[in-house]
Amino acid sequence: MTASSTHLVLIPSYNTGPRLLPTVEEALRHWHPVWVVIDGSTDDSAQTLAPLVAREPGLRVIHRPRNGGKGAAVLTGVEAALASGFTHVLTMDSDGQHPAPHITPFMNVSQNNPASLVLGRPVFGPEAPFERLQGRKLSVALAHFETFSRAIGDPLFGFRVYPAAALRDALLQTRAARGFDFDPEIAVRMVWAGVPTLNLPAPCRYLSKADGGISHFNYLRDNVKMVWLHTRLIGQLLLWRWPVVRRIARHARPS
Repeated sequence: MTASSTHLVLIPSYNTGPRLLPTVEEALRHWHPVWVVIDGSTDDSAQTLAPLVAREPGLRVIHRPRNGGKGAAVLTGVEAALASGFTHVLTMDSDGQHPAPHITPFMNVSQNNPASLVLGRPVFGPEAPFERLQGRKLSVALAHFETFSRAIGDPLFGFRVYPAAALRDALLQTRAARGFDFDPEIAVRMVWAGVPTLNLPAPCRYLSKADGGISHFNYLRDNVKMVWLHTRLIGQLLLWRWPVVRRIARHARPS
């Protein structure tokens, strides 16, 4: 386990059920500190962390009174992190899909490249549904167009290390990116702001319901939200952002 005074693990959680405790325990085996933002959960999953909080000084749990979405939970966490003197946050999902053993390598890359957004590029196993993989290809292509570059290897994968101040600033500049649209929108906006990127491969587990997987994805609502997200981003790009984005893309050196 590695301890840091600058980099912390941030886990937003909403109604994750029994998956939350083992996810947090696994993260703590690899890094300190770990902060969990309970985003208005109603399933009592937060209570399962109480014994761990009592004996684990590296764990902090922040409670939001109402569910605001992943982006809102991350904003709450990153503002608290900055107020406590931290400079970077690694975000990971609370359901066990993201690879806790990769926390330390990702943090090490961030510590050596503190200005960069370190993005995970998922490596899926054979259990991942074919239609999900094809949908990701479309999202990747749209992100490449929106940034005029390949700076973002995968806009949907939330296992990332953010420079905390740049993340907060990007979130405060838009009223969007608070729910399911957080991961793709904030990555594009940070590239637009000139934040350099590094892309690292990381395994991703696809957990079905039979495996205890938890998903709050609503097919109609969230796909409409994603269409509106890319409509907004492409509209802004074509109307006024393209000269700056083009200039940034020329100087970017993503891995």
